Amino acid sequence: MSKEPVELASNEVIKGNFITHEIEKDLQEGKNGGVVHTRFPPEPNGYLHIGHAKSICLNFGLAQQFNGTTNLRFDDTNPVKEDVEYVDSIMENIKWLGFDWEGEPKYTSDYFGQLYEWAVKIIKRGNAYVDNQSAEEIALQKGTPTTPGSESPYRNRSVEENLELFEKMKSGEFEEGECVLRAKIDMASPNMHLRDPLMYRILKKDHHRTGDKWSIYPMYDYAHGQGDFIEGITHSVCTLEFEVHRPLYNWFLEQVTEGVETKPGILPRQIEFARLNLNYTVMSKRKLLQLVEEKYVSGWDDPRMPTVSGLRRRGYTPDSIRVFADRIGVAKRDGVIDVAVLEHCIREDLNSTTPRVYAVLNPVKMIITNYPEGKVEMMEAINNPEDESMGSREIPFSREIYIEKDDFMIDPPKKFFRLGPGREVRLKNAYIIKCEDYKLDDNGEVTEIYCTCDPDTKSGMEGSKRKVKGTLHWVSVEQSVPAEVRLYDRLFSDENPDGHEGVDFKDFLNTDSLKVLTTAMVEPGLKSAKPLDKFQFQRLGYFCVDKDSREDKLVFNRTVPLRDSWAKKAKKGK
Repeated sequence: MSKEPVELASNEVIKGNFITHEIEKDLQEGKNGGVVHTRFPPEPNGYLHIGHAKSICLNFGLAQQFNGTTNLRFDDTNPVKEDVEYVDSIMENIKWLGFDWEGEPKYTSDYFGQLYEWAVKIIKRGNAYVDNQSAEEIALQKGTPTTPGSESPYRNRSVEENLELFEKMKSGEFEEGECVLRAKIDMASPNMHLRDPLMYRILKKDHHRTGDKWSIYPMYDYAHGQGDFIEGITHSVCTLEFEVHRPLYNWFLEQVTEGVETKPGILPRQIEFARLNLNYTVMSKRKLLQLVEEKYVSGWDDPRMPTVSGLRRRGYTPDSIRVFADRIGVAKRDGVIDVAVLEHCIREDLNSTTPRVYAVLNPVKMIITNYPEGKVEMMEAINNPEDESMGSREIPFSREIYIEKDDFMIDPPKKFFRLGPGREVRLKNAYIIKCEDYKLDDNGEVTEIYCTCDPDTKSGMEGSKRKVKGTLHWVSVEQSVPAEVRLYDRLFSDENPDGHEGVDFKDFLNTDSLKVLTTAMVEPGLKSAKPLDKFQFQRLGYFCVDKDSREDKLVFNRTVPLRDSWAKKAKKGK
């Protein structure tokens, strides 16, 4: 539904960034009839990644801030790389992030007829021509930023000849690469994008929406601004690499709008912002596709991928991503954001929203020798101390329990505040126990730990106030449930895997980005957990139920550890 125009007093200031200030200025000057209409224009040639998520939050957020609307328009001008799968995933991801677009999704292919008519109009004005040179020849004639280009030998064809040739291109009488339609602007322009850019190329490929109707497809620079104009977009917010394209954006608009009545005086305006660059990852869809096709990852939604689908499967929440986008802000200059900022946002969110549960990833059996055999005691545990409304639950305690192997050492160092021979620790929500003995296998590995418990130290009893330095989590041997746990980490071990000249970015893949644990045991209440349910495993990190999880096999993905372990690695490295 269309929104009412925004009216700002001349002295009213909207809190925000340089883009909101530009929009505010336009509104105060009475441009666009007081309307703010943005768009998000993805190419359906891959899954959205975290950089797109920032753009989504910005475009939809601007419209919401100014009581406006946002279109979703698929830039489907290249049938070679596009797929309905990508269209569906993009729509799903946008809705999952908490946004909705105005009306039905739009497609640049909806405008192919109008774009063709406008191209004819530009030819008739003497400002476009059909060039029969090869792509290599055209590239050589472009010149350099400091030297002018040279004109095509076909640049001065008559309007009539160009119209005839363009019609033949449309009707499929030429083969791919045989000719293109170029705008006639200025081969000496210091802006390389104005040196007679391509408007149409021949592609004899079926389109996922128009089938075999078209043999020619418009280039992005031509189609983009015209799509904005057709839809009444007021502010076309793009990433910084399109700044040098802006004069071409405006040139095409001037060509097609002459003599055309605009919607309530609306003419799109392009504004650029710095794209999101994260360390320890790559953002190129081409390279992400390479990782998928060459099976370095399990798919676009692999939890190590920076895609929205991958982050969702890993356990990230829409709130955490929106907070991240807001926290990093909108800049005019490119920079690199530490992925730790994103990880901090999800920790912050999950800390206040997820229940704390018990899971032992690398179990070793503990036998409490003075606890009655066959006795099962239900211990009360608070679900989340950050939110009392989440209440509490009961977990079973018994004579035989599992603890983490790493929580026991035969000869512990001085600052090891966990369990060792003769040492005492508290079992969280249960008793204080003391290690009396242990058992080794033939390889010297600890297979059983023998302890006694102080019955007066049960959680909630007077003796529970007795202080010990260590507290361990645990699960009952008999009542716990087996689970597979996938420990995901950063996909690349280098901060800038894409920035080493002459080195393949895949050479920096982190060999420890996935560890699969098949011996984990979790508290019995998790047996009913469903895919995407999120938890904090006490002392271990935040985890999410994976889509592979079944009734007979629980599967958990680690979202993030409780703390940034990479910061410690970096500190040690220095």
